Parts: sequence; C-alpha cells; structure tokens
Amino acid sequence: MADPLHQTLSRRERQIMDILFRRSRATAAEVMADIPGDPSYSTVRTQLRVLEEKGHVRHEQEGVRFIYMPVARRQTARRSALRHLVDTFFDGSTEQVVEALLGGTARLSDEQLDRIAGLVDRARKGEGGKGEGR
Repeated sequence: MADPLHQTLSRRERQIMDILFRRSRATAAEVMADIPGDPSYSTVRTQLRVLEEKGHVRHEQEGVRFIYMPVARRQTARRSALRHLVDTFFDGSTEQVVEALLGGTARLSDEQLDRIAGLVDRARKGEGGKGEGR
C-alpha cells in the first residue's frame, strides 16, 4: 500500500520536513539555510504554509518570528519514509531490502549479525511463524 504522506508531498516539501525533523523546530530562515538549491525566502515561507495547511507542520509565534515544527512524531515519519522506499524500490518486499543490505559493500560485525538474527527471531514469534514477503 502506498503511503499517503509521500504521495501528498513534493520533493521540496519532503526536504523541508527532513530539516524540521532533524532540527525539531526552525524558522523559515533556518530552513532556507539548510535546504539544497537556492530557494527564495518567500518560496520557503509559502511551502511551510502549504505544509501547515496539509496538516504536516504547525507553528508557534515568538515575537515577530514563526517557529515551525513537524506535527507527526519522527518515528511515524521514519516508518512512512521506509514504507515508501520499500514500495518504490523493492516492490514492497522486505526480503529484497534485507538481501540488498546484507549483500551490499557494508561489512557487518558478528555482534550486528547476532542482533539482526534476534530481530528476525522476535518477528517470527510475533507473527506466529508465518513468513511474508512484506
């Protein structure tokens, strides 16, 4: 199932959300300083307002400054982004993701592999032993 958050956000909006999650809270000027490319201040302000209208961002006013922060928790956004990545690049298959990670150039220590094996065991117990491609 495609993730509605990623379907409703443009590339630039996702970049802004990434900045807000990283910083927790930021002014439009701070977002502008962190964003790739060279968007104008008014463009960033407009995109922050649109994100607020979509319900992804809220703001607090401190004097004349607006401080923006994400509405969703970082863990929720992380899950959303991961689901989008899995669906987009791995045909929705968690197995393909794990295969790509383990078959990549990164070398995992025995301790890391043991922790991963433990995660697999817990998942197996939580699913009653049923294996799924997702």
